[in-house]
Amino acid sequence: MNGLPPIPAPIPAPIHPPIHPPIIDLRFPHTWQAEVLPARPLILPARHYVYPREAEEVERGALEVLIRPHIQPGAPGLDSETRESTGDSSGQQATQPFLATCALGFRDPAVPTGLWSTPEPEKICAVAGGYAYLIDTAAPERFTMLAYRPVLEVLPVPESGLLLFVGNRTILAWGGDGQAWESEKLSDEGVTITGVANGMLRGAGWAMRLDKETAFAIDLASGLRVG
Repeated sequence: MNGLPPIPAPIPAPIHPPIHPPIIDLRFPHTWQAEVLPARPLILPARHYVYPREAEEVERGALEVLIRPHIQPGAPGLDSETRESTGDSSGQQATQPFLATCALGFRDPAVPTGLWSTPEPEKICAVAGGYAYLIDTAAPERFTMLAYRPVLEVLPVPESGLLLFVGNRTILAWGGDGQAWESEKLSDEGVTITGVANGMLRGAGWAMRLDKETAFAIDLASGLRVG
């Protein structure tokens, strides 16, 4: 022995669970194009927005989305016949692509990450590790971050004009005029959706008091529990 202390065994690096590729669901008509980037570009576009604004270390695992808004003919800043600028700089600005940096919620394959079109054609829904952001592509400074931490499932229901966000205990519905409704408490821990048909959403939730799952049915038009 040389009298030196033994060299400690190396500590293995933590193994992160695999993250699924982003979901892209564009069932609702929309007025924009969007692309999930593998990383933040070295040269940022002139327009760059971070969601939420107060996030710290947002770059770590953030969802980077390049969004190209689209202005319909006749919109401010665009001549409906010549397609040339009318001189309104706000219209020119609105047509430029922008980078949306969305803070990551959870690094967990059980929660969704991806892009969804919404019942509001100009709005995009970006979800990063269960944190959901609804961004107005015509005015990217306007956005809504849902209170669910995390969103466990995003379910488009085009026939009812709703985009559903499933949380641990309740469900929130987004419609053509913003939030349409939020359900009553459906579970003490975890909501499972079993089907959507004939204007009804069916699923099950865990009732701690009964120590079992209980079924529920929700009227999609009102958000009221009917079974």
